Amino acid sequence: MIETVILEYLNQNLDVPVYMERPEKDIGEFVVLEKLGAGRTDHITKATFALQSFGNTLFRAAEINEEVKAAMDDLILLTEISRSQLNSDYNYTDTEKKRYRYQAVYDVTHY
Repeated sequence: MIETVILEYLNQNLDVPVYMERPEKDIGEFVVLEKLGAGRTDHITKATFALQSFGNTLFRAAEINEEVKAAMDDLILLTEISRSQLNSDYNYTDTEKKRYRYQAVYDVTHY
C-alpha cells in the first residue's frame, strides 16, 4: 500500500511525527498524510496526497511545510515511486480548532 510506503519514508526523514489521521491528543507539531484519490492507466497508478503540517505558530507550520515539500520532492529516490510533483500548497489554518497548519498537495505516480 503506497500510503504506508510514504508514511514510513516521511517518518524517517522529518523531525516531526507523521500520522494518517490527526491524533486525538494535541501533541504540538506533526504532519497528517491523507490520500485524496487515485487512478490507474496501463498498470501505472497515480495518487493525490494532502499533507497537513501543524505548528505551534503560523511561521513554524510554514517551516514544517517546507520540510515536507523537500522530503516529498526526494520521494522519487524510492524504487516504488516514478514521480512526485507538487500540485499546490497554502496556508490552511484550522480556525475551528484554532491550530496553525499549512497544506501541500502532491501528485505521486507509483508502481
